[in-house]
Amino acid sequence: MMYSEKVMDHFTNPRNVGEIENADGVGEIGNAKCGDIMKMYLKIDNGTITDAKFKTFGCGAAIATSSMATELIKGKSIDDALKLTNDAVVEALDGLPAVKIHCSVLAEQAVRSALSDYYTRQGIDPLPIVGEVHMPEE
Repeated sequence: MMYSEKVMDHFTNPRNVGEIENADGVGEIGNAKCGDIMKMYLKIDNGTITDAKFKTFGCGAAIATSSMATELIKGKSIDDALKLTNDAVVEALDGLPAVKIHCSVLAEQAVRSALSDYYTRQGIDPLPIVGEVHMPEE
């Protein structure tokens, strides 16, 4: 199985690893089948994601997609972050092997899960804004 240089780079030097204390939104997504678990922390100021960190227990592709997802949403508005698709994550990493595409879905859903949590903490129903957060299938 061949990984792109970008995937290898984000796996060996992941960006934004860790947790944010007093995060404005925290989301956790797990895939029981492959055992990957992603936890995403967001700091949000005036509708802008000022910081994003993650903790991922999983394979190299899961770590690389988490890392890239945080890079893609940092400094962006919530609206832009909600437009983040797993395809965009895959593209930014110069592709993923087909058997690892679910990792990019995990990253997309982890972002959505953290944004859902953010809205819930604001007393706003996240469903109309974020949509349903679902566990990706293999």
